[in-house]
Order: sequence, then structure tokens, then C-alpha cells
Amino acid sequence: MEQQDILQILVEQDYITAENAEEAKTQAARQNSTPIEYLLRQELLDETTLGRAMAEHYHTTYTDLSARSPSAEVLAMIPETEARRLRLVFVEENQDGSLRLASDSLQEPTLAEEAQKLFPGKELHLTYASPQQIDLYLTRYQKELNTRFAEIVKHDRRVAPELFDEIIRDALSYNASDVHFEPARDATVIRFRIDGVLQHAGTISREHYESVLNRMKIQSNLRTDEHFLPQDGAIRFERKNENAAPIDLRLSIVPTLEGEKAVIRILAEYIQSLSFEALGFSAHHRELLARASAKPFGMILTVGPTGSGKTTTLYALLRQLNTPEINITTIEDPVEYRMAGTNQIQVNPKTDLTFARGLRAVMRQDPNIILVGEIRDLETAETAVNAALTGHLMLSTFHANNAASAIPRLLDMQVEPFLLASTLELLVAQRLARRICEACRVSYEASRAELEKYFDSSEGGAKKYFPEAKVTLYRAKGCATCNGSGYKGRVSIVEMIEATPELKELIGKRPSAGAIEELSTKQGNKTLFEDGLEKARAGITTIEEVVRVAPAR
Repeated sequence: MEQQDILQILVEQDYITAENAEEAKTQAARQNSTPIEYLLRQELLDETTLGRAMAEHYHTTYTDLSARSPSAEVLAMIPETEARRLRLVFVEENQDGSLRLASDSLQEPTLAEEAQKLFPGKELHLTYASPQQIDLYLTRYQKELNTRFAEIVKHDRRVAPELFDEIIRDALSYNASDVHFEPARDATVIRFRIDGVLQHAGTISREHYESVLNRMKIQSNLRTDEHFLPQDGAIRFERKNENAAPIDLRLSIVPTLEGEKAVIRILAEYIQSLSFEALGFSAHHRELLARASAKPFGMILTVGPTGSGKTTTLYALLRQLNTPEINITTIEDPVEYRMAGTNQIQVNPKTDLTFARGLRAVMRQDPNIILVGEIRDLETAETAVNAALTGHLMLSTFHANNAASAIPRLLDMQVEPFLLASTLELLVAQRLARRICEACRVSYEASRAELEKYFDSSEGGAKKYFPEAKVTLYRAKGCATCNGSGYKGRVSIVEMIEATPELKELIGKRPSAGAIEELSTKQGNKTLFEDGLEKARAGITTIEEVVRVAPAR
């Protein structure tokens, strides 16, 4: 629900005044926060009151989940995939045999129907819980990671360097991409993002966290006396007593109601041996990439949301192209992977070294291949297109939902159609899905009726993709190898559109995304969803993962 709608509910129910709401909107804009955060910070509202107001709006009761620590039996009442999809959790069974469930998505018209399917024949009472409490509850599905830093906390050793080092070593041992430090009232929760999903790693006291936070600030040359403004920095983590290269860490700190939240992105650790086969690209997709990258000039764009593996794909491509007779230069913000034999430039707004300005300078450096970390504005887009037009192979990333929508977005940025048509060689859209753990993978027979919930009946339903009555799919039971999650590692789900003569001609007509999709389908290209289904059939991932990261459109 939008913040404006929540403010209106609070005013209509007399929890705050109209003046409070206007002041919250004004101050939130100034402080780069939200109106609700402002009201909570000014103690014009508390979380319980907010929850009760929302429950009253939905004509139900409010459930405070903060004091509940659900057992494995309670969690098992609703499967994890359904709990996350519906934002629905089991609370308790009442004395009369009815069940109490909680959700923050009571506005969804099909929620009651979907919940009843999970508990046929049972009387259900749907109650409201806050989004923050639902998020925290959902993390309980993940088995807590076995971390070494927990032993330091357990023995109450308060050595900040030792504690910080062990947290990072634990994260590296699980191949985590990010470490989240989330302060709460009494303690700080630490979570690792593993295979794209956050998992609970442990908690430390506020006292421990303050020491660790100061340690991080000092190492990244940030102000230790600043607690109310965002700060960004970088740390070079030296792995002592280990025969391994240092690790680059990117630190982001933002103020929250409960203190400063820190997130560490772990960089440059898992790229050296990556191949397109390891990433999950099909033989057809590898052929398209090889054909486009063999050309002396032109533009290859990878598109997708943040964290979809766009930069990793481009670096896997650079790894193949990186030979002594080729000059490669990159401009990035930040430089995520260090690669020998390439010239890597870090964007620096403080010195006015932007993507566009850096790209213009690089073009005078006689490069063969240029990688621009991201096309964000018209200036960068025009410079990139001109670079591709004047004899350079240009690689870059771009934020778009799928390959077809990237072209209308670039045209909307006022890139000239004839220039885009002359330079574009390949569009690569992708997502990252979790791989099934091979140690505990099992097959099962799924009927078409069971699969219907994943498909839109108006588009032909499951029969469109599964013409057979039963299909063999795969899932994992959970084991020590995957820490009980059933997944280990990630695989790319990919959609590619080659710039054929027909597409180049269409670009000149300023086409819609729908027109480009129609042409792409006629030319035999698979959508993200279709590529994901092939990987689900092959036992690489699950159909639940495909629907989660790349649903049918």
C-alpha cells in the first residue's frame, strides 16, 4: 500500500491530524525518508498503533508477531513458497478449532481464497501484521547458519577486529554476496545474502555492534561521529594466515529508527573461473554471444534489475575476449571485478569523473573494447552509441524488465533511432534463480492441474507449456550441504534478441515493446519464463524459483 493511502487511513481514523500528515510529507521529502518513518521518529505514532489502524481499516484484528518465535511445526503449517508468495503466516489454532493467520496483504482480493486452499474445511480468521514483522517471520524458514562469529559472542569476547573479521570470513565461507547488519531494540540481526536470498546468520548485542560499526567506519575512512546521514565507503579485507588474495568490500550505512543499518557488498571473489556454461547459458545463447562479440564494433547490452547478474555476464564475456592484442578499458561504479590485462576506471563524482566524461576520455585512448558499467542518462547513452559507431565494441548494462522493453526505453531517452539501429548487435536479459541442491535433489510427477496455479488461464494456462498430462519435475529435500534450504548456487535464466535486419528496420519506426516481442517470437527466441521452464524440466532449478524470478508475462 502506498504511503499516501496509509496517511489518509490514519487521518480518517483520527490517529493523526491532517496537519500531522502534511508535515510528515514535507519533512520526509527533506530528510530522504518516508512520512510514516517521520511520524514514528517524532513519536506521533508507534508501531502498535499503526498496526491497529491498518487492522481497523481492513475490519479485522491486529496481531503483534514481534514476541513470537515460531517452532518448526508452526512454520510447517504453511509451505515456505506459499508463505512468501501470499505474505501469509500461521499464528495459532483457537480452542474452537479455527485457525488464525496473519498477513500484511489483506488488500489482495484472492488472499482469503488462496488461504482456504491451504486449509480446506477449516474456519480461518485473517488478521493484520506489519510488513516488517511479516518479513522477520519469513526469515525463520531459513535454518540459522552455523557461524564462527557466534562463538565469540557466546563467550562475550568484545574484540571488535576479531568479531568483524570472523563475520566476513563466515560470509565468505557461505559464498555470500552481501552482509546485512540490522539494528533492533535489544540486539542487531546479522543476515547473509546467499544465492540471492537473505538467511539469518545470528545476532549480536548493541554494544558489540557499536564496536563493529566503528571498526568498519575507521577502516573505510568514514566519520565515526556521524550518525544521522548516509555514508558510503570501501574496505580492503586482508585474509590473515590464508594463502588468498585480499577481498574488496563496499560499505553502505544509513540511519534508521533503531540505529545505523550497515550493508557490506562482497566484491571480486567469485569471477575468476566463470564460464558461460557454468552460468547456465544454453548452447544457442553462447553462439549468439560469440557471434556478436566477434564483430569489431557494435553494442551488446545486458538488461535486468539490480542483482540479476548483468555485470557478471559481461565480465565472463571479457574473460573470453581478453587477449594480448586487444585493448580493453572499463568505466564502472564501482569496479566489482578486478581483471588482469584490462584498464579499469572507477567513477568519481567528487572529481566530476562521470560515465559520460570518462567514456569520452577513453575513446581517445585507442581501445578495442569498452565496458561502461551502466547507461543511466542520455549523455552516456549518446556517447556509448557514438563509440560503437566509430569502431569500438561497446558493452554495457541497462535497467529494463526484459530485452524487448530496452529499445523503447532507450528511444524514450531521445537516442536517435537510426543510430541505435546502426550500432545495436545483441540484447541480453537475465535473472538469477537458485540451483537445486544436487546432494538432495529428487524427482516427482506433477499433474497439469497441480501446475495451473503458476500460469495465467487467459493465456492458455499450463497446457501451453506442458502439453502432457503429467510432467517430471525436481525439488530438493534439504540437507547439510545446502543448510536445509534445498538450493545451492545460482543459474542464469536468459532471454536474447539479436539485432537482425528485420529488428533494425523496426527500430526506425519507434516500435513498442509488444511489437518487438512479437517479432522476437516469430524469429524463435525464447522468453525468460520459457528458458526458466527448460531449466526446471532439466532439474537445474525448481518451477517455484522460475515463477519467483521470471514469471510468465
